[in-house]
Amino acid sequence: MITPVTILKQYWGHPKFRPLQEDIVQAILAGKDTLALLPTGGGKSICFQVPTMMLKGMCLVVSPLIALMKDQVENLRKKNISAAHIYAGMPFNEVEKLMNQARNGKFKFLYVSPERLQSKRFLEYCEDLPVKLIAVDEAHCISQWGYDFRPAYLKIASIRSYFPGTPILALTATATKKVRKDICEKLEMADPQVFTKSFVRSNLSYSVLEEAAKINKIRVMLERVKGTAVIYCRNRRHTKEIAQALAANGVSADYYHAGLTTAERNHKQEAWIGNRIRVMVCTNAFGMGIDKPDVRLVVHADVPDSLEAYYQEAGRAGRDEQKAFAVLLFTPDDLSEMTDRIPLQFPSNVEIKEVYQGIVNYLQVPVGSAEGLYFDFDINDFVKKFGINITLAYSAIRILEQEGVIQLSESILLPSRAEFIVNKDALYDFEEQNPQLEPLTKALLRAYEGIFDQSTKVFERQLARILRTTDKVVVQQLQQLHQLGIIHYMPKKDEPQLCFLQPRVPTEQLSIDAVRIQLLKQSYEERVAAIIDYAQNQDECRTQALVAYFGEESAAPCGVCDVCIAKKHAQLTPGNVEELSKEILTHLAEPHTFEQLKSKVQVEIEDHLHHTLMFLVAEGFIERDEMGVMKKK
Repeated sequence: MITPVTILKQYWGHPKFRPLQEDIVQAILAGKDTLALLPTGGGKSICFQVPTMMLKGMCLVVSPLIALMKDQVENLRKKNISAAHIYAGMPFNEVEKLMNQARNGKFKFLYVSPERLQSKRFLEYCEDLPVKLIAVDEAHCISQWGYDFRPAYLKIASIRSYFPGTPILALTATATKKVRKDICEKLEMADPQVFTKSFVRSNLSYSVLEEAAKINKIRVMLERVKGTAVIYCRNRRHTKEIAQALAANGVSADYYHAGLTTAERNHKQEAWIGNRIRVMVCTNAFGMGIDKPDVRLVVHADVPDSLEAYYQEAGRAGRDEQKAFAVLLFTPDDLSEMTDRIPLQFPSNVEIKEVYQGIVNYLQVPVGSAEGLYFDFDINDFVKKFGINITLAYSAIRILEQEGVIQLSESILLPSRAEFIVNKDALYDFEEQNPQLEPLTKALLRAYEGIFDQSTKVFERQLARILRTTDKVVVQQLQQLHQLGIIHYMPKKDEPQLCFLQPRVPTEQLSIDAVRIQLLKQSYEERVAAIIDYAQNQDECRTQALVAYFGEESAAPCGVCDVCIAKKHAQLTPGNVEELSKEILTHLAEPHTFEQLKSKVQVEIEDHLHHTLMFLVAEGFIERDEMGVMKKK
């Protein structure tokens, strides 16, 4: 008989599930709508991959990250499990091909971006798709009150009408009670089964340090804590500065941010995963979907703007369940600047419209045009030319995304495209006059059907193999054909792209929901206040403070964070000893073990109880037998 554990062993090689995984799998197999909160590294993908392998049909997986979709598809294929992914920006003829294959049952898993679900053509295929489970990754993105709201997630529920009776599984690592409720409502879950793994990471020591000399402090920590490390920074400039400073001190370090090319990011990421680089200094663009279990240290050199983000990023340490450290560094100025930045995070309607007008001028987009089109967009060049604060520009673009006007992708791979723009007779004459380019034109015609009729995706490496030459030569020849007016060649793009989600409207007609933005601002202010409180707290256990934020109230003090350690080292005063002694002697009128006594004596620091008992024994007030049972003399 095939069971979930059988599938787990067969494809993933694990002898048993982690806590809650099997419960979630069984809920799905029972056809239940399910919300699963599993901390970073908790094995969320197993929860939908295993049951799908037991169902007669496929799983539609909604994921916001192209890189993560690609990695999961590749990992499934390595296990001989059929999978594919469709993302925003993919040419529709390729989408059409994949959807036909999916309709015919070729795939067990089809990964799609939330934006793709809004495509009318995509929806045309849905009625015939054999979807038996819908999995929504990073489900907190559906909530306007979460820290990473993405408006495209609000459309996910509409897909359910195409697959009546199909359960939906929402997965996230971080969600407050308010966000959890919002997820269930927005996904139209019926009697949802909610599984929440404890947010406590017992092997992870959290610390917060007020520190002006941050680079020097990081260097000292790296000397004390051996192994792989991640240093998170708020901006790209800091990543490079810190990485270079560490390297100058003999630390193997590199930097990573979304402004690098895909090739650069992949090279750096692979070097870090392969332990050729010890320390990665990065923005929050690094880490999603990267499963490196042996990270020993995560340092936040800048304060993130929410506890959700901090918990998720800090949680990349110690996934192997061995001891690890998460350290947050701050200065008082850092905290005040966070509050000062809030107006820039939520610009006025006038400022938003000024940014929109700047964008359409920068890209030279006429009114009524550009819907669905992608434009190269260098935000640094844009703000420089138009004299706009970069934080305000990013914030305005984020709001315009939420309003369904535009979408900015930090890095989207748009393959090269080519189309012949001469007729066949003119091409024949050209080939006779330019025999050195004839092999390439012939290869284009053989390899890419329809290239005479429409712009077609082409691959320089494939052409290089056909022609037995290099990619560089193929690109040069394609550019030459373009310059000579034989083809229209658009080289591949691997840089930030801005897409218009609707036709460009006159700026004065741009509609912005000011009431909704004000509510979002209030929610953001609450998140900022929460992380400032966390940084300034010196009394409450770090683990208790973090998990309480997510609604978990019963956690015990961790004993290993900076607050708990400080309490352990706090000295007993004579007054404390006297008061505690009286209480202990009252209880020891009858024999007690230490555990029995500890349950009755109200003492915040266990070491204080130990020290007081040692004092009472030494002074002859109590006696203790060889079994450890104590009694008043």
